[in-house]
Amino acid sequence: MQKFRRVFEGIPKAGQSTDLNDFYTELFITERVSGEVNKEHEVRLIEKASRKPAKEETLIKCEDIFKPLPGQDQPSRTILTTGVAGIGKTVLTHKFTLDWAEGKANQDIHFTLPLTFRELNLLKEKEFSLVELLHCFFIQTKGIRRYDLFQVVFILDGLDECRLPLDFQNNPIWTDVTKSTSVDVLLTNLIRGDLLPSARIWITTRPAAANQIPAECVGMVTEVRGFTDPQKEKYFRKRFREETLASTIISHIKRSRSLHIMAIKLLSASAEEAGTTNRSLTTSQLPPDRRDLSPLAPFGTSTDSYCMRTERMAGVCTVHLVGQRGFNEVKQCSDFAIS
Repeated sequence: MQKFRRVFEGIPKAGQSTDLNDFYTELFITERVSGEVNKEHEVRLIEKASRKPAKEETLIKCEDIFKPLPGQDQPSRTILTTGVAGIGKTVLTHKFTLDWAEGKANQDIHFTLPLTFRELNLLKEKEFSLVELLHCFFIQTKGIRRYDLFQVVFILDGLDECRLPLDFQNNPIWTDVTKSTSVDVLLTNLIRGDLLPSARIWITTRPAAANQIPAECVGMVTEVRGFTDPQKEKYFRKRFREETLASTIISHIKRSRSLHIMAIKLLSASAEEAGTTNRSLTTSQLPPDRRDLSPLAPFGTSTDSYCMRTERMAGVCTVHLVGQRGFNEVKQCSDFAIS
């Protein structure tokens, strides 16, 4: 449970994790009526996601993700949640897991088993039974073999990072939780309901990778759109306790059309927070190979110029932090959309 209670915001630093409950703000989640994948590049989806009208749409709270929607008799077995990078999908799954573990919500569920595709990729060449696979990740489940006797939720986070083939068409049907096979066969059978059909499945992904899961295997598609304007303000007042600083940051965010993904907002806010104690930020404080990207020094100390400086600082930090791995992911997403 501690793994999900303590999280890092921005750049992970030893000893500087934050209690999720201290800053978590309810995200704007809605059912996506169309199952069609939007192939427009993510960068162009960012502003659209935050500005779509909420009227006449079904809004879903984190703790209600597996509950029937109005007009439904039964909840969906498999939920696919999409959202652009940095919008809050992983934090959402952490909050669901933490609230369940602390007895705050979904107490009809006996086991919540969060897995990431990044972790599952490491087991690509190995074989397990479903029981053995779960023992690898959750030692508390050792000795349990009859998962069909319990209400189980599997959270599969980060489908866009999956390096497994997920061959739904050719993988054999697998129904025995005690019989070993490849992780790919286990996952495809778990998702399509042949393996442990009583389980509920929650998959998160960036939009471009959503069609890796066949439409017939998905009961409901939801979309994380980030924060509404009131939610943005609530988040930053939780994140920055000093009233003046919080108000300054909120004002800056409202003026910037580019800051719609929370990861970028947080970098900008952090840069501004740092600037309140040192307004003489210069390019010398940037990584050496990024100093030429942002001429910070010429900016003055007025409010407008300072906001421009912190926003540009956030952009430079983003470029530096993304690095080669991020470049490859962005390129892959772009290539996927073009194809």
